[in-house]
Amino acid sequence: MKLQSICLTALFGLLLTGCTKDFADLNTDKNVPTAVTPDLLLSGVIRNTLNDQVSHGWGIGNLVAQYNAKIQFVNEDRYLWGEQNGVWNSVYGNYRNLQNIFLNVKESDNSPYFGVALIMKSWMFSLATNAYGDVPYSDAGKAKSEAIYQPKYESQETIYTNILADLKKANELLAKSSTNLQGDILYGGGASAIMRWRKLANSLRLRLLLRQSKKKNVAAEMQAIVGDPVNNPIFEGNADNAELRYSAAAPNQWPLYGSRVGSFDEIRLSKTLSDRLTALSDPRLAVFGRPTQASVAAGTPRIEGIPNGLGDVPALNFNGGPQGVSRVGYTFACLVCNDAGQAVPDPSAPRSILMNFAELQFILAEARETGLITTGVAETYYLNGIRANMAYWRSVVPASYGITVNDAAGYYAQPAVAYTGTSAERLQKLYLQKWVAMYFNGLEAWFDWRRTNSPAIVPGPQNLNNNLVPVRFPYPLSEQSLNTANRAAAVSTMGSDDLNSKMWLIK
Repeated sequence: MKLQSICLTALFGLLLTGCTKDFADLNTDKNVPTAVTPDLLLSGVIRNTLNDQVSHGWGIGNLVAQYNAKIQFVNEDRYLWGEQNGVWNSVYGNYRNLQNIFLNVKESDNSPYFGVALIMKSWMFSLATNAYGDVPYSDAGKAKSEAIYQPKYESQETIYTNILADLKKANELLAKSSTNLQGDILYGGGASAIMRWRKLANSLRLRLLLRQSKKKNVAAEMQAIVGDPVNNPIFEGNADNAELRYSAAAPNQWPLYGSRVGSFDEIRLSKTLSDRLTALSDPRLAVFGRPTQASVAAGTPRIEGIPNGLGDVPALNFNGGPQGVSRVGYTFACLVCNDAGQAVPDPSAPRSILMNFAELQFILAEARETGLITTGVAETYYLNGIRANMAYWRSVVPASYGITVNDAAGYYAQPAVAYTGTSAERLQKLYLQKWVAMYFNGLEAWFDWRRTNSPAIVPGPQNLNNNLVPVRFPYPLSEQSLNTANRAAAVSTMGSDDLNSKMWLIK
């Protein structure tokens, strides 16, 4: 019995050892990674947020800025906005992956990923605070790392201060980082990309400084940037534009190609845009819209938009119906929204714009005109902005479309364009040209209009917001149940939570 007991004990020990040996290996799915490298995280964040930027522009931004208008299902154009959670979900959803980059590389002077991630974070949170006002910032994205499930909202002023500090820090870190940057689908990676990311950081700083210039004296900060191009490089031409280029084939196609054709064709050219560009004989009109099908059939091609804010019936019947209203330009069209005799749309033509050189030039022109900077000449910046945007569209639009974006000298001499008149009159011309140059750049034209109220955006005749242009998105309804106290505190600070509640920037 004793011998039998010893044998059984030994056998049990062997079995136990065999069962526990390599237990972790046997129960780990090696096809499911537990960590993702910064290059893969970065490319995903860039693609996701820039694709979302297109959606924000198409669904609301182009409508509220009156670049486009709707001929059917016109609620958005009449300011009957439901929940607008696209920006919120995009920022906070993608920020989780940025957090993983930060955790991976720490605050490393040598890693370019830290600086680039700071720039993306700053841009993303600028969208969130510009769209909603006070939002979660410092506590955001800390559910996994610090078990913070109800992040506090921070004031827009505080968020702007932190964003600007991060952009400055990113520029300085990238100046001494390695050039081993991969996964950069915005600028291509490597040494040249590092410099372009630095230019983006400083150009974004100028955008955001100007945007708060009516609340704070930002002159010293703006001058410090433009007065020191060695340490604070900024965009120098269209080659520095921050834009995501698309491929002809999936999966990196223009995101609107996934839209239903009928839904796509509900959005047409706005009469506001067509009238303004027609009055200037502006060649960019042919980029943004197409001649109406009715005018082409009659042998007198004309580009004609539809007023914003019409009811369903008037919108659908305007100018004789859909064939009397211009579709959006071929560069942005769906692949099967073709007109007779027109080349098939080129799927590699459209871009998603984060910021472009033309916008920067108009920022500098306004800053010089209003005395915020002393470097350069306002008129030179202004003309550079127009010419850069003309050249940009000339390079983007495929030759097969038969569109000539020719900025003839006579264009700049006409009274409505020439940089003449009083300072107020010059600024009005500048704001108009900047508005044109910011076409289809997410919500940026709307954000900028709230600051200047120029060029005019007039609510449509059948708007449903008491003849007011909305100035913000209400907070997502989910915040009422998931983050009740913090949302309530933010609403109390702002006064209310609706389309017309004024945030710090525009109070």
